[in-house]
Amino acid sequence: MSIKADMLKVMIFVVISIPHILLAQNNITSQAAGTEGDIVEIIKSDELEITNENGTEIRKVTNGTFRHKGALLYSNLAIQNRTTNIIEAFGNVRIVQGDTITITGDTLYYYGNTRMAIVSGKKVVMKDRKRTLTTRKLEYDMAAGIAYYKVPGRTVDESDVLTSKEGFYNTQTKEFTYYKNVKLVNKKYTLTTDTLLYNSITKWSYFNGPSKIVNKDGTVKATRGQYNTETSQSVFKTRTTVDNETYTLTADSLAVDGKSNNGQGKGNVIIVAKKDKTILNGDEGSYIRDKGFSKIFGHAYVRNVISDDTLYIRADTLYSFENKIDSTRKLVGYKNVFIYKSNFQGKCDSIIYNTADSIIKFFRKPILWSDQYYQMEADTITTFLVNNEVNRMLLKGHSFVITEDTLVKQYNQVKGRTINAYFGEKNKLKQVLVDGNGESAYYAVDDKEKMIGLNRVECGKMNLLFADNRVNRIAFIGKPDGRLIPPSKIVQAERQLDGFNWRITDKPTKEKTTWQKE
Repeated sequence: MSIKADMLKVMIFVVISIPHILLAQNNITSQAAGTEGDIVEIIKSDELEITNENGTEIRKVTNGTFRHKGALLYSNLAIQNRTTNIIEAFGNVRIVQGDTITITGDTLYYYGNTRMAIVSGKKVVMKDRKRTLTTRKLEYDMAAGIAYYKVPGRTVDESDVLTSKEGFYNTQTKEFTYYKNVKLVNKKYTLTTDTLLYNSITKWSYFNGPSKIVNKDGTVKATRGQYNTETSQSVFKTRTTVDNETYTLTADSLAVDGKSNNGQGKGNVIIVAKKDKTILNGDEGSYIRDKGFSKIFGHAYVRNVISDDTLYIRADTLYSFENKIDSTRKLVGYKNVFIYKSNFQGKCDSIIYNTADSIIKFFRKPILWSDQYYQMEADTITTFLVNNEVNRMLLKGHSFVITEDTLVKQYNQVKGRTINAYFGEKNKLKQVLVDGNGESAYYAVDDKEKMIGLNRVECGKMNLLFADNRVNRIAFIGKPDGRLIPPSKIVQAERQLDGFNWRITDKPTKEKTTWQKE
């Protein structure tokens, strides 16, 4: 009975003393770590060992559960310093924040005063409802909701897989920022870049640095822009190239619809049609892939490689229509058209060039030059190419052909309602057929290449044969009205047909046709 009475006294003493002991401990802790609500709280453990040396309280917790600011921390073993409010935890580490964030790993350092958690291990996993981040070491600011890793990490959501060497994740805004060897893989495409800001809610990716987007329809190369992983829309703000099996589109800024693969560019736009070696250039341009349609304007010109030569066409606006069946193309130039080929140049208001039949049509006061000796004008002109050389020109309405005779240093002229001009080797004029209201003025020479005189002839139809840039033979159909004027009696007024205008100085150069010179 006496032993029991003594034990009872001891128990009563302890119960009476506990509130005073706890109060003293709480005063020490509050000086070091703030109010009691700031201290990480143990809510469950299998074993608890407490030591206190020099005012520092250390708790060793086995299979414990901690609570702090609404978050729960789990581990097999934890060392809690209540004075500094720091926890070191080992084995099956887990952090649960609200009903959205869960982090697992092998080791945890948790700083209660700043709410910073550092989790490491062979596999650290952060789950946030529809996405999972995996790495080997993760720093998580629980107050701001920002996770950060400096070692390779991998983020997976419903449709995307993102990997990088370094990254941030804002759990509140659902934004990821990735650095170094960034790769975003989607079932529709793959994006690689140096720096990427990705919003998992809006599905927009903002990237900076050398970047490449690859999908089944082609490749995009850029250095800065944005891309929507859901709609496949993209906007690029620096020099960008879109490349696929049919064309390449390059511009200083570019917008691309990934679903249709249509593109619209601004600034030094270059569209290359690969199958027929056609290149469109201009300040602004667009491409509609399904229709094979391109439009370009502002210093617009097109280059079409013909054998070893190149045909250049310049206009205020250029249109290109691709025939996908045979990969031929129709080019349309509208307003202020210049055309240049090494042996063929011209100017007009509008032009249509069809590569399928090698026919070029010129509209509204066209004027053409073949080499430096021939000039042709009409209301409309149609040029027929054979083996990539000018074979025939059809002039309709107010047709006028001028050839320069370098021997007599004068000009042979033919005019009429309709003219067919035929060319031989090396683009030399060989025949002119005039149909309707024909007039001609040409210089006749003898066998010694001495000028005999000037022939002035009017006839409904004419057939003129040329050799060495001068009339060799002529045939008239109908009743011609003509006369031969001896050299001594030729006056200046008779040397030119009505409407004569030798405009060789207007002939476009390659530099002018490509906007290198105005």
